[in-house]
Amino acid sequence: MTTLTCRRDRVRDYLLMSMSWSEYLRKLVTPFNAVVAAISIVGIPVILYRLFYGIGAATNLSDTNPWGIWIGFDMMTGVALAAGGFVIGTAVHLFGMTEYRMLVRPAILTGFLGYLFAVFGLALDLGRYYRLPYPMAVSFGVSSILFLVAWHVALYLSCQLAEWCPAIFESLNMPKLRQWFLRLTVGATAFGVILSTLHQSALGSLFLLMPSKVHPLWYSDYLSILFFVSAIAAGISMIVVESMLSHRVFSDQVSKTGIDHRQFDKLTVGLGKAGAAVLFTYFFLKLIAVAHDANWDLVPTAYGAWWLVEMLGFVALPAALYTVAVRRESAFLVKVASVVTVAGIALNRLNLSVICFNWNVPDRYVPSWMEIAVSITLVSLGLVAFRWIVNRMPILYDHPDYPVYHETSAA
Repeated sequence: MTTLTCRRDRVRDYLLMSMSWSEYLRKLVTPFNAVVAAISIVGIPVILYRLFYGIGAATNLSDTNPWGIWIGFDMMTGVALAAGGFVIGTAVHLFGMTEYRMLVRPAILTGFLGYLFAVFGLALDLGRYYRLPYPMAVSFGVSSILFLVAWHVALYLSCQLAEWCPAIFESLNMPKLRQWFLRLTVGATAFGVILSTLHQSALGSLFLLMPSKVHPLWYSDYLSILFFVSAIAAGISMIVVESMLSHRVFSDQVSKTGIDHRQFDKLTVGLGKAGAAVLFTYFFLKLIAVAHDANWDLVPTAYGAWWLVEMLGFVALPAALYTVAVRRESAFLVKVASVVTVAGIALNRLNLSVICFNWNVPDRYVPSWMEIAVSITLVSLGLVAFRWIVNRMPILYDHPDYPVYHETSAA
């Protein structure tokens, strides 16, 4: 009975962060929690309404416009912005760039939650959401791109979970399980890179099946390559954005790393070098795609002006900002460029799947307020999940009772 009581107290201390119930509840009264609570009060009933009454009752989707912001934003954008996990994991665990080690765990966690909530958004977009696991156990449509994406996303989530597990078992003081998962780190990273390469490009391949639905300035035979390269740019930029926000919100935890602001700024500038290289590559690949299909005559049109906004304002501009930032060793400019890049990748995914999709039909799609409420709710719940985990696990710092996790995994 005493052992059971001790375990119960340990769990309570873990969940309540060693505070009493009254102290913990007082800590919950913050402006951020108030905003999330207000969003959830609206969003969660809408999610339940959609599940009970069907997708037609909650959305403006139709046979003409079967994809909306739940695909364009929640799925396509969410998966792209979650690419930071495989980008930084590859750099550290496979290429030996150990100076970026402290960025791995937050990037892995961001990637895991990004994929997880993207799957939630996908489930809501499916008419029969309860059949989401069918590709895993019932229907093996091996010639389907969606079958490929389903398996790759599921396996990649498992890889990211394996990479996150050492932090979980450090916080629970389970050294044997921690050590076992550390041995899986390099293998999980390598497998995750293969899966990410395939499903990031496969998402672009979905549009190859719809040449008559996507505007010619966005449609290209190179879409699979463009999706993969832009996902790398999104991953690099999202690492910078996540690090910038974490340093403000979790400054007390970041201070435990023993790394000062100048060292973090140096790492940020290093990410800016990679961001500049990838974005310039992406920019010229998009130019080659338009030249390959001889679509220059469409640039002077209204959709052409919108294409120029994306290309110049959200690809060329952040690429130039990254370049100037590296030359000046300015971490601030790298952060600005990263924010613009993240917005640009979101715009590109929405252009392909919503704004410039079915561009030549009179029945245009406009999302309902319920669709917008659900998307905002999923984002806010993802932020809450990230904060809850970071407050209880060594994500932004090394656990004092364990050696540096990278050195242990390398051993």
